[in-house]
Amino acid sequence: MFHKEGHKIIVISLIIVVAAFLLIDAFITTRWIGTGIQIVVLLLLILILQFFRNPKRMLSLDEKHVVSPVDGKVVVIEEVEETEFFKDKRIQVSVFMSPVNVHVTRYPIGGKVIFSKYHPGKYLVAWHPKASEENERTTVVVENPTFGKVLYRQIAGALAKRIVNYAIVNENVSQGADSGFIKFGSRVDLFLPLDTKIKVKLNQKVRGGETVISEM
Repeated sequence: MFHKEGHKIIVISLIIVVAAFLLIDAFITTRWIGTGIQIVVLLLLILILQFFRNPKRMLSLDEKHVVSPVDGKVVVIEEVEETEFFKDKRIQVSVFMSPVNVHVTRYPIGGKVIFSKYHPGKYLVAWHPKASEENERTTVVVENPTFGKVLYRQIAGALAKRIVNYAIVNENVSQGADSGFIKFGSRVDLFLPLDTKIKVKLNQKVRGGETVISEM
């Protein structure tokens, strides 16, 4: 299954691949050169298909748990000052996505969307310390009665040129449901209450909608 954000790109890519194969057969007479180019073109198509895949996940809904919003690797766990919405100290957990990870963003908790804002910005590498404040990004806050408010921030990286955010203020959402997409490499930051129990470690690989990041 492929994410809807990739349908147009996948169709265009398939057309280009078919055209490339036909042109190679028509104009390149040296067999090994033609075959080599075809293999490279096919590998690029496979990478695009892999990037836009949208696998089904085994969701176990729990209002006491915050699940990872994306696939990737935990690169930050620290207490920070969150200056946009909470304006107080929170625990930040950041997940970095490489180009080969699934790039679907999922709601970390179920509840009501109480804040959703897009910020234009730079395209620093996603692991840069200032990426959370200076890069193109979206900030979303979801609240439920059990866990309270959880903020997650989609952050564009050096390769990511488009962030898609489906969160709408006052909308009720389900934990693990599709909340957006980031194209071509990026990061997501979670900002959690100080009294939450963190269930992941630095450099741990996590799966969106499945891996529990923290619990009350």
